[in-house]
Order: sequence, then C-alpha cells, then structure tokens
Amino acid sequence: RPRPAFALAVVAATPLSGSMVKTASRVRIGIDVGGTFTDFVLADASGDRMAMHKEASVPADPAQAVATGIAHLLTREEIAPQDVELIVHGTTLALNTIITQNGARVALVVSQGNRDVMEIARARLPSSYDFTAGREAPLIPRESVFELSARGRADGTVLAEADPDEVAAVAEAIARGRHDAVAVMLLNSYRNSTLERAVASQLAAALPGTPVTPSAAIWPEMREYERALVTCINAYVEPMMRVYFDRLEAALERLGMSAPVYITANNGGTISLNSARARPVDTVLSGPASGVLAATRIGAGDLVTFDMGGTSTDIAVSRGGALEMTHATLIGDYPLMLPVVNVSAIGAGGGSIIWSDPQGLLKVGPESAGADPGPVAYGRGGTRPTITDCYLTLGYLDPARFNAGRLALDPEAAARALAGTAGLGSATDVAAAALRVATAKMATELRKLMAERGLDPRLFLLAAYGGAGPTHANLLAEEAGLAGVLVPRLPGTFCALGAILADVRRDYVRQIGGTILADGTGWPAVTAALDAMEEEAAAWVDAEGELVQGAELRLAAHMRYPGQAFELSIDVPHYARDTLAPTDLITLFNTAHEALYGFREADAPVQIAKLRLSVVGDVGRTAPPEIAAAPSPTPNGVRRIYHEDWRDVPIYDRAGIGQGAVLDGPAIVEQPDTTVLILPGWRASADRYGSLLLRRAEP
Repeated sequence: RPRPAFALAVVAATPLSGSMVKTASRVRIGIDVGGTFTDFVLADASGDRMAMHKEASVPADPAQAVATGIAHLLTREEIAPQDVELIVHGTTLALNTIITQNGARVALVVSQGNRDVMEIARARLPSSYDFTAGREAPLIPRESVFELSARGRADGTVLAEADPDEVAAVAEAIARGRHDAVAVMLLNSYRNSTLERAVASQLAAALPGTPVTPSAAIWPEMREYERALVTCINAYVEPMMRVYFDRLEAALERLGMSAPVYITANNGGTISLNSARARPVDTVLSGPASGVLAATRIGAGDLVTFDMGGTSTDIAVSRGGALEMTHATLIGDYPLMLPVVNVSAIGAGGGSIIWSDPQGLLKVGPESAGADPGPVAYGRGGTRPTITDCYLTLGYLDPARFNAGRLALDPEAAARALAGTAGLGSATDVAAAALRVATAKMATELRKLMAERGLDPRLFLLAAYGGAGPTHANLLAEEAGLAGVLVPRLPGTFCALGAILADVRRDYVRQIGGTILADGTGWPAVTAALDAMEEEAAAWVDAEGELVQGAELRLAAHMRYPGQAFELSIDVPHYARDTLAPTDLITLFNTAHEALYGFREADAPVQIAKLRLSVVGDVGRTAPPEIAAAPSPTPNGVRRIYHEDWRDVPIYDRAGIGQGAVLDGPAIVEQPDTTVLILPGWRASADRYGSLLLRRAEP
C-alpha cells in the first residue's frame, strides 16, 4: 500500500534552562526504565554520534528519572531539545504492576454461564506430583465478574442480543463496586465481534470516564480463558499506564521537547504513545525484547542473549539473526496469549541478595536490594550483601569509577556485610562462593532451555549486556560450555539502544478453523480474513506518525493435518496478498511437516487453525558507528583480583581499545556503564563496531 512521503517538521521549543546548546543534526533518544537504573542512548541517523547515560530510577515516579536523565544528556552533549526527532521508551511498569498485584480494580463482563472463567482457567493442576499444591489466585475475583445473556454462536451468528435494561443493571453494579476499568469477553466473539463491541459501547456510555475494553479489540483468538485474561490484563494496567504516559508527556514538554514518543512493544517493535495508551498490554515485556533485538542487529550467527541487570537475568535464543517469538509466555502465573519475543528469566541480578537458610546453605536471590537502598557498597542504608558487593570485594569493580564515577562504592562496607555469611569465613570466601552458586544456577537453567530446543550450547555465542552482564558473562560461558562471549560497545544501556533500532510493529490474528484444498476449496475464508487484517493494519500504520517511511506485511499460518492435536506455525516468505495461492501454503506446510516428523501426506487436506499478520513500519535505521583501528592497546594500570586465587591483572579503558585490538586474559576492561571480566585462558578481540569477542585462547 502506498505510504505518505517522509517528512520532518522542525518545531520551535524553549531550550533547557541554563544549558549551552549549539546547532546539531537530528538525533534520537532511546530509554529503558529498569528497577535499579534508567538507561539512555542518544544517536544520530548516520551513526557518527552516539552517547549514553545512566540515571538512578525513581520507583515512586519513573517519569522523574526520565526527565532528569534526558536533561543531563542534552546538556552534556550540547543538544537543543528541538533537535531531538524521536524518543523511544521501554518500561517494565506494566509488568511490575501485574507481578505485585497493584493494578486497577477491574470488572469483567461475560456471557451467562461463564462467570467462573477465571477460576476454572485451563482446569490444570499446578503440579502433577503434588495434589495439595495451591493454584494461582485469579486476577479478577469472582465478585467482580458480571453476566449478560448476550451470546454468539460458534459460527459467528448471534444467539441472543444484548438487553439494554440488563446492560444498564450491570453498569450500575459495576459503578457501585467502584471499579476502575471494564473488560468485556462474550462467548465466540473471536468469530464476530459486533455483539461484543455493541455491549462495550453501551457500558462505556453508562460509565463515563471508565475505560471499557472488548476482548476482540485486543486479541480475537479462540480460548475463552486466555482471551479474557489478556483483556483483563490490559484493563488492569491501563489506568496506571495512562497516568504515567501523561506525566511523561508533561515532563518532556517542560524540557521544551516536541518529538514524538514511541513505546517499545512485546514483539520487538515499537508503537506510538496513543497506541500504548489504548493497548498497554503490548508493552508488558517491552524492555527485555529491545535488548534481544539490538543483539540481533550487532551480532551474526547463533546467539544466546544474556541481560543481567540489577534485579534479574534474562536470556533469549537467536538463530541466524532472527528473533525467536512465542505465543505462550507467562507473566507470573498468568499466560499471555500475544506474540512476544521469547525471553526467559534464569537467575539473579547484580542487586540479588546473598543469604543463608536455616541449614546454613548459601543462597542467592530471588530477593533484590533494588535501587533503594541498593547494594551495601552504595552507602544508601543497605545492610544485606548482594552480587555487586561480591564483584567489588573480589576486585572486579573499581570503587572510584563505578557508573562513570558518579557513585563511589564502599569496599570496606561490602566486605563487612559479606564476612561470616553462611559461616563460610572471610569476605573473599563468601563472595567467591556466592558467584559460583549464581553461575551454576544460571548455567543449569541455560542448558535446560537449550535442551528443550534441541540446541547445543557449544555452537552459540553469549551476547552479554545489562549493567552486570559483561562482568558475569565469561564466568557463565566457562561454566555452560558456550563458544564465546560477545560484548557490545554500550552494554550497560543496550536495551535503550535497541529501542531506537526497532521498527514500528503490530500483530493481528484471525481464527479460520477450516480446511483448504489445492483446487481452492476453503480459500475464500482465508482471503476474507487477510483482507480484513490488511485493512486494519494499513489504518493503524497511517495513524502512527510521519516518521514511518514504509510498511511491510508478514504472514504466518498455523496449520495441521485433520485429526492432529497441534499445529505448525508456517512463515510465508515474501508474502503478497495478490499472488498467494492455496498451493503455496499447502507446499510450505508439507515441507515443514516432513522436515520435523519425517513424512508428509501430500494428498491429504490441510486445516488452517488461524492466521497471524504482522505489519512492520520502517522509521529509519540508526547505524552503529565504526571505531578507528588501534591493534595494540596499553593498559592504564594493574589491579589485584580474585579468581581461584589472588592475582594482578592489567586494566584497560574501553575507549582506548580500537578495531583489531587483542587482549589476553586475565584482564579487566572498564567503561562508564559496565566492567568486562576476561578470565585466564580466554582472549578478547575488537571488531570494527567496537564489540569485544571473547573466545578460549588456542594452546
């Protein structure tokens, strides 16, 4: 479909108070709000300029840290607010709201007889081996679920229309219950959403100021529980996210900024602020997805991404530079039926607390010191030692250069907190043991996840980022037997970099449930669904702003032979609606089925369960800047560190490591956002973009 011509409007704005700015090329700012730090990356489209900044997060008001960090970055880089053309923002606010059960009071409206949908769920036991194990508490309690006689049939026709008096009575009950938001999920609305949307409109009219969300507007896919849940999650976080987005816009306006704001999404893309307001569920897993996307842009081949921040550690698998997507992820105990980048939590973060159980066994996490009070070494009142305190005690961190020297660490306080924990003796013994425990836990989880995919860890590089990722990556690669470690140029702010590397993206789904034959039988249902999704996708892209320069459609079909219990997801290469034929899908499915199971049934009909269409809008790529050649870096000094024993190792400044440089371990590489540990027997080399590749040194 034709797209509007690319255009940028230069808007006059009041410069930051007290700052000295000069004329600059248009730049973009990527932001990632974490539990401990809020990260920023500033870059121009040519890649000639790139800068980073880390600001301590303010959990009570995340927009405050965003505004403070942007102001600091613009002032330091001498950039005028009007020279910022785009702000892309990743956040875990929605995720944290769900995990901490601190969202809105939501009313769920369902068809009569379906009131127990949240309690019944999938009717599965939490544990196959423990009949006494308790199940998760329903996100929406039963007293907040209301029934209507409105109901659709499985073929999409209406069985019972909505009774206006009944809808009015339900709206009155919702108002009496002081609910903040409403979710509507009527039976079979994934086939035909007209009835559900009509009920939602009537409720919205009767409840002015209360957001009402029909399930078909979020994700019209079969399975009542999952569809109800994803709609309730959207309603659960919507009031809080709208308040945050309003505060963010106000803070940026006070800085004199008029650039459009986009939010990173679960699927590795971005969406406009207006789209995020309407569908905040799309931002639940936005931060981790951005880091995985950035890793695929700077790394070639097969990667395991390793994002170790202050609170947790996440991994994802990328084969050949492609994002691995899933439609069956969990948020706490709740399944999320949306396409998301497949990220798994495998262990502790830099702020994870070191402790001992009643039997005296050493434990790491899951509790975290967070940003406030943080590790003991921060000197902010923390009394329980953390992984970061272990790094400092073992000499991996320079107490005077942490976070570019903006936060001086206290090694004596860290050592005192570690000494004697679990009865292991000295601070060095406890710190070394704690890192072994954390590394073993991560390696076990990583191997398990790789085995589930039938993959060999020895063939994968570990792409390490996050504030603590490069410090811990070599330890994990050694323990798990990975091929090597890839450390990008700005690892501590890598998710923020991924935000400005992402395209605009949104996904659509249509349930088909029919059989297709090579002669065209069943094909009209497929074309009708594609036409409807394409029309919706085109309208959405048009509303996403002038920065979107063009759009691409990508199609996946979930297919099976009749009688099979599960479908295969088949990607359609170079999808074009006008040229797609039934034989194309049948051939793709038969080929994939034979590759996976060893046989095909070429003469059998093929069933299409559902179609998923993705629209990807190009907002222009930011190229990573290349670095100058400097094959022989000179260490800045020597520091004593502990790895199996105490030893003196050279310390290098990352800024002084040029293209072609080779460093033999043991060594330490320091930069403002992180510290890279290179173990004995390993060698690091720098590529043209400044990424460090760590591999085992040849004998």
